[in-house]
Amino acid sequence: MMTKIKKRFVAGAKCPKCGAKDSILLFKENNIETIECTDCDYREQQTDIAVPKKATGNMIGVFKPE
Repeated sequence: MMTKIKKRFVAGAKCPKCGAKDSILLFKENNIETIECTDCDYREQQTDIAVPKKATGNMIGVFKPE
């Protein structure tokens, strides 16, 4: 049985590669947080450990979709 991955759009997010706004999806794949652009082939993955280290500025919290 295949498990369906819940993908969520990130409101106001801009793709770092093509610059498209509101085209970024956030989801977990094999317990790795992944973002991808629906307009181009941009894709980035990071483990939960890397999320707080990579964050800069005023951070309210780390979003963890379930």
